[in-house]
Formats: sequence, C-alpha cells, structure tokens
Amino acid sequence: MSARATPKLADRIAVGGRVLLAALGGYAVAALATALLAVSLPGPKAEAVSAATLVSFAIMAAVIIWVFAARTLARAALGLAVPAAAMICALWLAGAFSAGVPT
Repeated sequence: MSARATPKLADRIAVGGRVLLAALGGYAVAALATALLAVSLPGPKAEAVSAATLVSFAIMAAVIIWVFAARTLARAALGLAVPAAAMICALWLAGAFSAGVPT
C-alpha cells in the first residue's frame, strides 16, 4: 500500500483562493486593460474596441498563469492590484470616467 498525504485545509483554502483570484482578478484586470486600450488606441472607435477585446483574451490568460505561478497568494494578489490601480489611474487621467457627465 502506498502512503499518500492528504491535503490539509490550509492547502485547500490556498488553492481555492488562487482559483477565485484568477477568475475574478483576471476578469477585472482584463476589463480594465480593455477599457484603457479602447480609449487610447488610434483609429475608428469600433476598431479600437475590437482590437482591445482581442488583446483582453491574452491578458486574461497571462493573469491566470501569473496567479498560479506566484510564490504566495498575497504576492499574486499584489501582482494584480498594482497594475489594476495603475490602469484605473490611467483611465481617470484619460477622462474615461467622466464621458457621460455634462460639463
């Protein structure tokens, strides 16, 4: 008989946290990147949005890989929070949040 170690509760929680972070954080980072690219790419707006959407699939995949490759869950979360905050600031500076507000 082989002796197989069963995963501890902490290990299961860590994996579950990574899955949630990859799904929700990946979606958030990809959505922010799509919005930033759609606002900043030159050319017709429809083409900029289409190109940004295509790029978002690669960004989502890269985020998922990053979350599972990071040494700890905290480092993975920080690795998503910093770019997300930078993209929010860039969108704010580009005026993306005030597009529907009359001046």
